[in-house]
Amino acid sequence: MSVSVKPFFHHDTGTASYLVIDASGKFAVIIDSVLELDLPSGKVATSIADQQLSFINEHGLTLEWILETHAHADHLSSAAYLQRKTGVKIAVGQGIKEVQSHFSHLFVQPPMVNKEPGGFDRLLTEQDCLSFGESEINIIATPGHTDDSITYVIDDNIFVGDTLFMPDGGTARCDFPGGSAEKLWESIAKIYQMPEQTKIWVCHDYQPNGREVLVQTTVAESKANNIHINQQTNKNDYVKMRNDRDKTLAVPRLLYPSLQVNLRAGTLPDPEANGVRYISIPLTEND
Repeated sequence: MSVSVKPFFHHDTGTASYLVIDASGKFAVIIDSVLELDLPSGKVATSIADQQLSFINEHGLTLEWILETHAHADHLSSAAYLQRKTGVKIAVGQGIKEVQSHFSHLFVQPPMVNKEPGGFDRLLTEQDCLSFGESEINIIATPGHTDDSITYVIDDNIFVGDTLFMPDGGTARCDFPGGSAEKLWESIAKIYQMPEQTKIWVCHDYQPNGREVLVQTTVAESKANNIHINQQTNKNDYVKMRNDRDKTLAVPRLLYPSLQVNLRAGTLPDPEANGVRYISIPLTEND
């Protein structure tokens, strides 16, 4: 038997989070969890995470890992909340250290790499392998969108984070510190070398032209039809397109809230002296 995959979709941020159940049907991992934030009110909610925990309890599953494909800049992670509820370890790519170094100077409460408050339990590198139940999770380094981007390979399923979108959505931006269109090309080339029937599970779907939500494609479909990078695409043309396009993109709506939480493994900022938690936004003055 193969693993089974249950997507959970957060419409406000267009984010797909996954519960992957091992071949025995007894163990599970969560990939790219979501914590909801209503920015105008500052209200935080855990409805997606709670749905996942309810599914786990209802089906008698044992959660083995909480996995992040990268430190997201467009939605908050519920990893710390899930860990409080389950005691399960949180893993992310080794490159998180570079991402933390790029951004930590911006925040009053800098992230920690080791297992201090706001740290991760396991930093993963290429060719690492995790087990859950009767199944294995193999790691491929896929930087480009961010330094820490990794892909999880589970049987004939790959969870690519923001490395690829659905074919009509293209690929992710590369203009964050440490991002590189050249690296993203090379990472996608790794994916395109995988068997064509391999299922690609994306982290975001923005429903181009108002179509229904789609979160799964295949290597064959992406190679044939991805609007940014397919088997006919020249590397130089792709890099120019990606860099030119990135110059036109607005800053993600939840950039600073996401980074403050996600660089700390989903841990919310500590309360201030008045007992209230705050998200800070660095200000830039025009010269």
